[in-house]
Amino acid sequence: MYRIATLVFLMLASTLLYAAQEAPGTSVADEEIIPLPDTQLFLPLQADPKEPRFYVSALNVSSDIQDTTVAAVGFGENFGIMRRGTSPNRGWQVGISAAVFAQFDLETSDDLMNADYIIGIPVTWRHDDWSGRVRLYHQSSHLGDEYLLRVQPERVNLSFESLEVILAHDFSSLRIYGGGEYLLRHEPSDLAEGLFHVGLDWRDNEPAFHFSNLASARWVAGVDVKRWIQNDWATQYSVKAGLEFSPLRKGNNSTRRWSLLAEFYDGASPYGQFYEDNLRYLGLTIQLGL
Repeated sequence: MYRIATLVFLMLASTLLYAAQEAPGTSVADEEIIPLPDTQLFLPLQADPKEPRFYVSALNVSSDIQDTTVAAVGFGENFGIMRRGTSPNRGWQVGISAAVFAQFDLETSDDLMNADYIIGIPVTWRHDDWSGRVRLYHQSSHLGDEYLLRVQPERVNLSFESLEVILAHDFSSLRIYGGGEYLLRHEPSDLAEGLFHVGLDWRDNEPAFHFSNLASARWVAGVDVKRWIQNDWATQYSVKAGLEFSPLRKGNNSTRRWSLLAEFYDGASPYGQFYEDNLRYLGLTIQLGL
């Protein structure tokens, strides 16, 4: 454990040193300190089910427990606190990330099945086509009261702190990323600690169509893959694809985007209390973000 913690610390230190290095032709004195930046240096992962964002999904779920229709909702954001950089494409940023992910069983009485609460501190950086995120976060997961009374499942007190490191590179409209996580403290005590995480995001450079002079729509897609020791390195696939709508004018209060996406998932459940169960779902989601 100590060797892994040391390795992660060295990766974090290297990332910060790289992010803080002087850009060609500039000095540290030229770097601007920006409080509460309204954009992100490291863009959210398109298909990661645990990425903090606002969304609502209707999913047809087949799992080890039951086959049902689920409404999944998320309320979350990566919020920038302070940025230091020489341009929009170079610098580093410290922020806060927080999210609540909840799932409701629509085929019973809309019972709340599971809720995951996440709060973390991300340090992100960008240097032209390279970007990265180091995030320390806490997650706790809870079953809904109605679900507990109706199903009477074996409850798990799932709670952990995890250190995540993700490195990404942009290739025009395509972004490839990779990294992993290490659970620093966890309950139950036998929870496996290592997780491998890779994926890619694609955003078409050209709009598919326009809505008069107000907004444009472009095709987007993402594939997110995780392998966790807890599941004997079994692969978890998450895929999303559809249309992203954004304003044409990039002035004040116009950086938001919303998306209408089809989504597919196959693997160990991303819902905290059911992490030992396998599930597959297919559905539609509407999500909002920067």
